[in-house]
Amino acid sequence: MSQHTAIAELIDAIGDAHVLHGDSDRARYEIDQTKVYEGRTLAVARPANTQEVSSVMRIAHRHGIAVVPVGGNTGLSGGTWMGDNGDSLGLSLERLNRIRAIKADARVAIVEAGVILQTLHTATAEHDLVFPLFFGARGSCTLGGNLSTNAGGSNVVRYGNTRSLCLGLEVVLPDGRILDILSELHKDNTGYALKDLFVGAEGTLGVITAACVKLYPKPADYHTAFLGFDNLTDALALLNTMQRATGGAVEAFEYMTPNYFEALAKVKPELTQPVAQPYPVNVLMEVAEGASDGNNAPRLATVFEDTLGDALESGALCDAVIAQSEGQRTELWAMREAAYEVSQHRRPFINCDICLPLDSIETYLDDMATTLPQVAPGAEANTVSHLGDGNLHYVIWLDRTENPEDPEHKDRIMQAVEQRVSEFGGSFSAEHGIGVTKLPSMKRLKDPVALDVMAHIKSALDPKRIMNPGKVLPD
Repeated sequence: MSQHTAIAELIDAIGDAHVLHGDSDRARYEIDQTKVYEGRTLAVARPANTQEVSSVMRIAHRHGIAVVPVGGNTGLSGGTWMGDNGDSLGLSLERLNRIRAIKADARVAIVEAGVILQTLHTATAEHDLVFPLFFGARGSCTLGGNLSTNAGGSNVVRYGNTRSLCLGLEVVLPDGRILDILSELHKDNTGYALKDLFVGAEGTLGVITAACVKLYPKPADYHTAFLGFDNLTDALALLNTMQRATGGAVEAFEYMTPNYFEALAKVKPELTQPVAQPYPVNVLMEVAEGASDGNNAPRLATVFEDTLGDALESGALCDAVIAQSEGQRTELWAMREAAYEVSQHRRPFINCDICLPLDSIETYLDDMATTLPQVAPGAEANTVSHLGDGNLHYVIWLDRTENPEDPEHKDRIMQAVEQRVSEFGGSFSAEHGIGVTKLPSMKRLKDPVALDVMAHIKSALDPKRIMNPGKVLPD
């Protein structure tokens, strides 16, 4: 059957207004946030509910049309690239935007895939609860995209990645069948953990339409500080000390290099920097207060300040600026959450999303300070890190005189970065996903047996290979 027939069937299934096939209608779905991956689609379908997603997938499966699911399109690895041929179907989940239920007593929420993360934050706050997934794109990214990439963010050190926050899923399979594993249970030992196949699969195995996610009590207060250190060893030692002192209440431990602040002054000059001169190691630390003592004063405030004071007295900590109000806390976080704009302000660049054992990070960065000039003369590295869980956003600003747009040149740099990561027992992808960008890395560094197992799972669930083709698994 022709593509024209498929379009007609899609219109019958979900309505003419929600099958976008004009160039101007499709345009915003065909390019992602990076402006690097711009594709072309046959059409973009916008179903309103799970049954309509099922109908779309049945039609696509019958006609053998590739389907690329799209959430907020805020990814950084080309996971929603549509290809150049104009023969794929974009599947936008933006109309699946209901919070079906917030069960405050059970501390769970049933949420559709198109719900914007910030919307979920606002809704849970009304119940004095929090969904503890936070990062700069929360005002535009969607829960479906968070699940599909197993997003991380600043609070992983306490709550884990998105996978750790998910209890159950509703998924439409490539042939249109609806897989209902939307469990609210914290324990369910009935066979394979199927939900974990789809979390982090980047839409290559099916379409996540809804999830049951964990909620936590909203903290009574936050204690936030900007910290300056001479080295990472002292910074990580303080993290461990603070974890012990607060009973594991550290929610964020974010690392920024000195040149990050130089770039920040250009990108966001309105932001007041907390210190006159950045330190070799700059950290934003936050501890969450779970309860108050009998005097209704924050119990951890004293612990937080005393622990920082001890570190200052010992010389392990060079400087500390503690937020004295919610406004000051917001200003500190605004500096950290400008990381995307900072990384983008110099082009071309390479954004490496890596993870290392915590005790290897300093050695790795020291090694790369020697290695990078050898493979990319004139390049400059800028590191922003979720240091508490070992995730480094190692951004490389390339020298324009070194033929920076040459794909082979970029690949040589990626190989140098990731080969050392592998030697330290790390990962070349921590939270941004594989998408298109890291397919060569998968081919080079992923265990061949693991790739074979993943390929068999893909073939079992998607034998026609219509689900987000060309992502995650190398040819």
